[in-house]
Amino acid sequence: MEIVPIKTERNYRRTLKEIEGLMTAERNTPEGDRLNVLVTLVEAWEARNHPLDLPDPIDAIHYHMEQNGLAPKDLVTYIGSRNRVYEVLNRKRPLSLKMIWRLHKGLGIPAESLIKVVEESASLTGPTR
Repeated sequence: MEIVPIKTERNYRRTLKEIEGLMTAERNTPEGDRLNVLVTLVEAWEARNHPLDLPDPIDAIHYHMEQNGLAPKDLVTYIGSRNRVYEVLNRKRPLSLKMIWRLHKGLGIPAESLIKVVEESASLTGPTR
């Protein structure tokens, strides 16, 4: 069983194809062990060469709301008044540190997603003169 590091995109694709053929391998067998090692190599390659970017903070909130069946009124405890919730969800008001902390602690939204710096949109900055 020769296993070599993934060094190129071509090696990466070839390894993915081999993993696909091993997906039915049973644990604690030579094929299962090979699958485990190859998956580890692919994960390391992807982390280094194809890192996933964190979502926009408001997109993260919308996703969490959708996944948990929450309505904007359910965010009042974490963001403030209903009007403030709508301002945040419509990108008219940025999240404050207090809002981020409450959303993270209360709803379990990863803080890393909530504090991501995004380019300010025209709706936050208004027209330039």
